[in-house]
Amino acid sequence: MPVRQLSMFGEPDDEAESAHRRRGGEPVAAAAIDAATREIATAVSDRIRLGTSSWSFPGWTGLVYAARNDRPESEQRLAREGLVAYAAQPLFRTVSLDRTFYAPLVAAEFARYAAQVPDEFRFVVKAPQAFTDPVVRKPGSGVAARDNPSFLDAAAATATFVTPAVAGLAAKAGPLVFQFPPLGRRLVADVRQTAGRIAAFLSALPEAVDGRRPLYAVEARDPELACDEFAAAIRDAGGVPCLAIHARMPPVADQARAFGLDAAGCTLPLVARWNLHAGRHYEEARADYAPFDRLVEEDLPTRTALAALARAAAAAGRDVFITINNKAEGSGPLSVARLAAAIVGL
Repeated sequence: MPVRQLSMFGEPDDEAESAHRRRGGEPVAAAAIDAATREIATAVSDRIRLGTSSWSFPGWTGLVYAARNDRPESEQRLAREGLVAYAAQPLFRTVSLDRTFYAPLVAAEFARYAAQVPDEFRFVVKAPQAFTDPVVRKPGSGVAARDNPSFLDAAAATATFVTPAVAGLAAKAGPLVFQFPPLGRRLVADVRQTAGRIAAFLSALPEAVDGRRPLYAVEARDPELACDEFAAAIRDAGGVPCLAIHARMPPVADQARAFGLDAAGCTLPLVARWNLHAGRHYEEARADYAPFDRLVEEDLPTRTALAALARAAAAAGRDVFITINNKAEGSGPLSVARLAAAIVGL
């Protein structure tokens, strides 16, 4: 029997299920949810939203998705139809929509995603790299080919990303994350100037779309930018620094301290993306961790630090968004479960 859409409290969401059925065919079914998971999900503050990076992984069969005819669903079917079942898992209150990093979507595509999740769900949406990478790279190699004319083009980012994302997702729009790759020696050498350029870009983005104020988050991949000067520029422009848990970056607790996100008087939302295990390269981690159905290398220091930051932020009335990649510990869903348990003290 098809599994009905659940809200984060386990109640059916008929609108999401109906939208799925209108597209035809049997829906992807959610894996069974045990009582312990429901109990932990209920104990996690409503302000804390945990989730994974994307959702189209056949290796999550039994963790997130039920098998169909004793076989895992295909990656393609999960990408198209798996979001309803993903959002049926009560621990998942957000997801990082990563495909937007490679190409923009129109408002109708965002709206289609929004129709598949409960009202309390929020999307973390990555901005296209066209606006955050200072160079255009050769396909396949990642080698810089030429300067990028769209780098920090606020008008283009507004038209092709911010407006369609917020208009399409509406109330289900969470942080819009501008992830900046390693920027190169020339830009990193002058932190003040680079921070000022990024701040000017943020300031030129719309304060509201259809009456909704976007939450702009900035994620750096240069350790030199994990400093108060960079964070202050982002805050002054109306954005928030995003904690980037990545092999290139300092430990998450150090980033939080440098950005002032652990300060007692901080009122900013806490946005964190647990991307990659320390000391690992992305392709290496993907090869060693696939098919992402178990924790291969647990990272207790990061988990402990994130749990403490999330608890403190929620207690202070701040919203929390944490998404976890399979390359963090081996399995995004299992990392979410362990982090949720740590947040509630289990």
